[in-house]
Amino acid sequence: MAGKVLIVDDEKAIVKGLKYSIEQDGLETDAAYDGEEALELARTNAYDLILLDLMLPKIDGMEVCRQIRSFSDVPIIFLTAKGTDMDKIMGFESGADDYITKPFNILEVKARIKVFMRRGKKKEAPKPVNPGIVENGEFRFDIDNRRLYIQGREINLTAKEFDILELLVTHPGKVYSRDQLKEMVWGKEYTGDARTVDVHVRRLREKVEETPGAPKYVQTKWGVGYFYKG
Repeated sequence: MAGKVLIVDDEKAIVKGLKYSIEQDGLETDAAYDGEEALELARTNAYDLILLDLMLPKIDGMEVCRQIRSFSDVPIIFLTAKGTDMDKIMGFESGADDYITKPFNILEVKARIKVFMRRGKKKEAPKPVNPGIVENGEFRFDIDNRRLYIQGREINLTAKEFDILELLVTHPGKVYSRDQLKEMVWGKEYTGDARTVDVHVRRLREKVEETPGAPKYVQTKWGVGYFYKG
């Protein structure tokens, strides 16, 4: 498995342990010990994944995540001692793709990394000559180039937001439950809470819907799941 991971944590012992374990799987790693250093590295390097602690000196992890999302859709996994539902929701709202609570099992961390790496490699498959375009009024979804435009304005989506929307858009009218979306977007190996899906869908609606409370595109079939209305 090839790729490059940025590890961000102010506890050097944790960084050392993560670097050793991750590099055993053939991945390259960089390390940052505060928020400012993390942002500088994220802006100047191409990473396949970022492991990001929440409690950081200078700039906290959530703000780091928000700023990274302004220029990159790199997968971000929070590593933090905070584990309440509200902390998780706030993490996802800031743009995180996954969440692991400290103290963590390094095997779980490595398993989550592998899930994201495999999905990332699939996205690198050769593109067809004619890119797939889905248009619905002012909604224009360029699947192969991973771009979304609404009223001619490009909408910045995270990797997971795009993956959810791609699945729904390419199967219009088909209803997917939270568990189905979790398995198909995050992978069978993902052990996180299915409520993660709800947070990502809500955040997606806030970006693509004129009125998120009355969605036009990403709709809910109550008691069943979510679907795209073409």
